[in-house]
Amino acid sequence: MLTESVTTDIVVVGGGLAGICAAIGAARQGSRVALVQNRPVLGGNSSSEVRVWVCGATAHGIHLFARETGIMGELFVENQFRNPDGNPYYWDLLLLEKVRAEPGIELFLNTDVTEVEAEGAQDARVVRSATGWMSGSERRVTFTAPTFIDCSGDGLVGHLAGARSMRGSEPRETYDESWAPDEPGEDMLGSTILFYTKDVGHPQKFVAPSFAVDVAATSIPENRVVRETMNGCDYWWIEWGGDLDVVHDNERIRDELQAVCYGLWDYIKNSGLYDADTLSLEWVGAVPGKREYRRFVGDHVLTQHDVLGQTEFADRIGFGGWSIDLHPVGGVYASEKGSRHWHPDGNYHIPLRALYSHNVTNLWMAGRDISASHVAFGSTRVMATCAVLGEAAGIAASLAGHLAVTPPRLAADHLPELHRAMVRADASLLGVVDDDPANLALVADATASSRKSALASTESAGNHPLDHDLGLVLPIDPSLDEVEILVDAEQDTDLTLELHSVSRPQNYLPDTLRRGVTVPIARGRSWARADLGWRPEAPQNAVVVLRRNPLVSVHRGSRVEPGTVTLRHREMPVEEVSPQQWRHWKETLHGEGICFRATAPTSAFGPEQAVGGYARPYGGPNMWVSGAVAEDPQPWIELRWTAPQQIGTVDLVLDDDVNEDLINLHHHRTPGDAMATLVRNARVEALVGDQWHEVGRITENRRRHRSLDLGEGLRTTALRLVVEDTNGSPEARVVALRAYSA
Repeated sequence: MLTESVTTDIVVVGGGLAGICAAIGAARQGSRVALVQNRPVLGGNSSSEVRVWVCGATAHGIHLFARETGIMGELFVENQFRNPDGNPYYWDLLLLEKVRAEPGIELFLNTDVTEVEAEGAQDARVVRSATGWMSGSERRVTFTAPTFIDCSGDGLVGHLAGARSMRGSEPRETYDESWAPDEPGEDMLGSTILFYTKDVGHPQKFVAPSFAVDVAATSIPENRVVRETMNGCDYWWIEWGGDLDVVHDNERIRDELQAVCYGLWDYIKNSGLYDADTLSLEWVGAVPGKREYRRFVGDHVLTQHDVLGQTEFADRIGFGGWSIDLHPVGGVYASEKGSRHWHPDGNYHIPLRALYSHNVTNLWMAGRDISASHVAFGSTRVMATCAVLGEAAGIAASLAGHLAVTPPRLAADHLPELHRAMVRADASLLGVVDDDPANLALVADATASSRKSALASTESAGNHPLDHDLGLVLPIDPSLDEVEILVDAEQDTDLTLELHSVSRPQNYLPDTLRRGVTVPIARGRSWARADLGWRPEAPQNAVVVLRRNPLVSVHRGSRVEPGTVTLRHREMPVEEVSPQQWRHWKETLHGEGICFRATAPTSAFGPEQAVGGYARPYGGPNMWVSGAVAEDPQPWIELRWTAPQQIGTVDLVLDDDVNEDLINLHHHRTPGDAMATLVRNARVEALVGDQWHEVGRITENRRRHRSLDLGEGLRTTALRLVVEDTNGSPEARVVALRAYSA
């Protein structure tokens, strides 16, 4: 049989979210990419074949202002608009369309890589080609490229190429990880198959197959939550095979998992314990969703200490935030809880050195197979984080190819170029500033028609009892003086307020007490005023803690001020055996906050915030916010130069509220199809002579990152974005306004 040959700049093997984002990320940098996927659909575990929710750095709302940007962010926000009911097939369609929209990508579905040609000494292997069989088409295809990215999940390409890898759990002594076992083990996180049900409106019987598990005879009813209203990923705990070889024993694992699914459905339908008479089984997965297999060894192995300690790598290329989430080896049959979690205090960084092989010189990896210990992998394995790493690997691989350097040389010598490419792509980075000399906005003066200069939410939406400590996150720029809280008191009493700084720019938890005051409150309604005067050395977030007082209730605000969040303190259960893992503070009053007034004016929302700096919340909101559109109906932000500039491209980064936790299949759903904080209609104007002329426009916008091509280029001394309306926000918000010659 003849073998077809495909030659590109980069070959990406694996069409899950890591592979999709790697391919798109590389293609947008100008590389020609072959994306090879062994299934008929894209999406991996998130696809309609498996239907796992895409989770990431928000950790289901545990971490604040944490949602991913870049390609994963595009997917989240567009899915919010297109797919209000969380239809798995609409999600498949969105992924396919995104890939097909990139002219630099050749897509090969149903193509299973079975051979890899590699050569060289063990410490300096080089992948030359990968060959796959395209089922259904009976085609044998060989993919040749100078660079390969293994996003296969199981790490097949790297394994066949001779890349060093790890499996199972390392002993505690290897990385001094408290969650690692005393002795090494081959056990891994198991695989999962899910099922969907629906109400057909009339009685529906179910006859269980003979191979169904007798759930009543197992520990499942005692140790797991089972309800007739559950669907899909509600059953994440249907997990098995962690003590087997999850690849070699894949078929055995699939059979057992399906037997559990049918047994559970039989238990729900026929035990008499559930109101399930009119429910029918709609879908049962046929492909096990794997959690763990090979992990490759890079120039850095991410560990528990990096995740929980939030190590600030110089070569940071992305972030995570999911807890270290490890499961019992017995899976669905285990007597322990289905999972245990240890959350870091905020998002943590992931280094470039964890995304390339230590001994295969042209092999990058992204997704489940990155260089991480078993414990750290418990956090990095979730799909939105895999997607972030995919985009980073794609951009890095493309840049390394353009520069003709190896991955280690890129990490050692070309980080500024990599970071600038990633910032311009709006990739998910924390703490990396826009210092790109190609961005002409950095040498312009930024002004605006108006700016938000006060932090205050004064319109009450009702009361909230102060039966737990509350924490109000506020951006401090340059100072915080007096803070007033709208309260009702049952009788004369006192209210204690404390001002805490946070430990890192991406964290939002009270850390260091700066000042505490107790103020008297008269019976009835009043504004409780506290002098918390603090002027930090640099702008940053702080948390005003309101100590519990059963005699007091605070007022909920009718809206949330930008950059602010209200947290609620949760008491640790007495039965908690791991107090260091308990997360005391969690957001409450989402979309409302509390009624407050900060007396000092703020500089956190000036137009200069949209030029350079950070392109997401980090030590503050980092965006321009106009005054209320009721008073400034078409607010604008302007760049002005002392000498004429040749402008070919204008990039806009708009606020899509990264504090909203979005899920592809809508475990929960934010109201509204388009994010209310996004600019909806706007025009770009350039000053030609003494007249403003429209040179670009965005219409019916629902995206965060927009790039406007001005054609042959425009010579001007001033450029401005005029916001005509938003998707619901009462003010205009712009994260970044950038201008380039090309």
